[in-house]
Amino acid sequence: MSKSKSKSTSASTRKPSPRNRKPLIYGAGVVLAAALLGFISYRATAPDHSGSGSSAADVSADPDAGVYPELAKLARRDAGDKLAQGRVDAPVVLIEYADFKCGYCGKFARDTEPALVKKYVDNGTLRIEWRNFPIFGAGSEAAARAAWAAGQQDRFWQFHAAAYAEGAKEKGFDKDRLKALAQEAGVADLDRFVRDTDSAAARAAVSKDQEQGYGIGATSTPSFLINGRPIAGAQPMETFTAAIEAAAEKARGTEDAKDAKGAKSGKDGKDGQKAEGSGDGAE
Repeated sequence: MSKSKSKSTSASTRKPSPRNRKPLIYGAGVVLAAALLGFISYRATAPDHSGSGSSAADVSADPDAGVYPELAKLARRDAGDKLAQGRVDAPVVLIEYADFKCGYCGKFARDTEPALVKKYVDNGTLRIEWRNFPIFGAGSEAAARAAWAAGQQDRFWQFHAAAYAEGAKEKGFDKDRLKALAQEAGVADLDRFVRDTDSAAARAAVSKDQEQGYGIGATSTPSFLINGRPIAGAQPMETFTAAIEAAAEKARGTEDAKDAKGAKSGKDGKDGQKAEGSGDGAE
């Protein structure tokens, strides 16, 4: 293995510093899910690995296997979330934990995410919620805060696209570069952007996302949850498609069951009223 390849591998599999780990308290199922996500996060970026932490075959074989309801509850579904896109009531929510200095995250952002938006977000099936999960040092932290700041002016996804453009991360994320990315993203008030980037609110928002990532066992980026199903790494399009389709089908089945139960309850109520009314008339 070459020296440069070894260095790249080390960066892609770097684990968060222990001082930053603040695990969230969940049930036993989530503890298991955290262990699973940690394992497949490592496998997805391990040396000489193909990146198959979770395959389309795994998902289609048993749509319920590997799905954790407690993790599904992490979807915020907040209409005011500046770092999300898609309908608040979409049946499927994809949560992405990512770092702007992560090459795999950039690959997902350029190669896979636009297709998912076109296929599922635009028709109301999918909502994507971003979580800042900077694990590669000060530059990652600064970029995460800057992305949040761009979001305060409704330009998060435009900043996201600029920061993940081919070759963008190689230019670094110092203050001048972040301001240039904000300008490229169409952020209207650059002075406010600079203030927001350095604000306590930005630090708190990034820290909140970061702690959630640690709490579910994410050890590398990108890591994903699709309606409570952990997926790690820049997987092929078919892996995401299979997971989204399975989650959407399950959500439709749940809604159909609720509708059927409601219809039956309504019918039973009407029948009961009719029978009671007939009895009163007979008397």
